[in-house]
Amino acid sequence: MPSRTVPPRTLILLRHGKSAYPPDVGDHGRPLAPRGERQAGLAGEWIRDTRPTVDAVLCSTATRTRLTLEATGLHAPTRFSDEVYAATAAAVIREIARTADDVRTLLVVGHEPGLPGAAVALDPGSPLADRIADRFPTSAIAVLSVAGDWSDLPRTGATLTDFHIPR
Repeated sequence: MPSRTVPPRTLILLRHGKSAYPPDVGDHGRPLAPRGERQAGLAGEWIRDTRPTVDAVLCSTATRTRLTLEATGLHAPTRFSDEVYAATAAAVIREIARTADDVRTLLVVGHEPGLPGAAVALDPGSPLADRIADRFPTSAIAVLSVAGDWSDLPRTGATLTDFHIPR
């Protein structure tokens, strides 16, 4: 019996929009600045126009990431994780690896340095990895193709296919 070819999964890493810095608000509670709301809306438009439908979202618990997700207009079952807030690349990859097998396209909304670090760690030899390592501004989007199961990601890596900065 021939083996069945499974289409690759899509991993979308979205850094939160530009945040505001109101007095007496800690880092975790910072909201988006008006520019960040606009950026996040543009990011959502780009994702809808160029990527498969998002099946699930993994989002940091920080206020600015929640507001970024809301401003994208993308709706899918969402898991909020403290592990994505102030995370290392390895921690972000571990959280992604916990994604259910039936998810084909996963959106992760998080922070620097965890998200760009994860993108580079998953495909370190890519020319896109050099660009991402150099600059991953607010609302930047890295897209990766994942050949296997999410749980295999820490071992197998992924392929960077796109990098976009909505402006």
